[in-house]
Amino acid sequence: MIKPQSRQLELREVELSADLRLPLQTDGLVIFVHGSGSGRLSPRNQFVAESLAKRGLASLLFDLLTEPEQRLDNLTGELRFDIALLARRLVDVIDWVGRDVELHSLRIGLFGASTGAAAALLAAAVRPEVVHAVVSRGGRTDLAGAALSQVRAPTLQIVGAQDPVVLELNDQSSQALRCEQQLEIVAGATHLFEEPGALEEVARLAGDWFEKYLHDPA
Repeated sequence: MIKPQSRQLELREVELSADLRLPLQTDGLVIFVHGSGSGRLSPRNQFVAESLAKRGLASLLFDLLTEPEQRLDNLTGELRFDIALLARRLVDVIDWVGRDVELHSLRIGLFGASTGAAAALLAAAVRPEVVHAVVSRGGRTDLAGAALSQVRAPTLQIVGAQDPVVLELNDQSSQALRCEQQLEIVAGATHLFEEPGALEEVARLAGDWFEKYLHDPA
């Protein structure tokens, strides 16, 4: 197990807390984009990050919102669906990685959950030259809207078979995407993949996807 390092991301407008897992000799970094009402300590995302570390892939889990913003969102829920705001924050984090001495040479992938998946796809459309792969877990990818057709990074959508609304929305997103893509349905799983073996299957699918597209072909 690779112990995460605490980082403070000094962005243009805010400073956000982050956890970095950095295996030796890695060439890929997965930036996690958490979903509605969650944060960098999401146990599901932490589980996937640890699984990726075993494959030699680095990961960065960060809080999309500042502490005051999170308190406001906990009361009103108004920021968790502000996809434009979340995507701007993510683009700023991608740019921060590009300036970081340790991380700037790594190929970037994005792992988005719930509303975070929409932010990931928007950011991938804005930074096509540096985002090499996207994975969505139970994601509201439909909220990326017109940006779906602009995404160039190979995109994997993972959804539970017992999550019919999100499954239908992911299917619609598949029809709008113009990049290499795949829709994987996890049998027996509901929205949070809490069933035995479901999250392990998510981690396996995501790991295979990121290994395929983040390892440096050189």
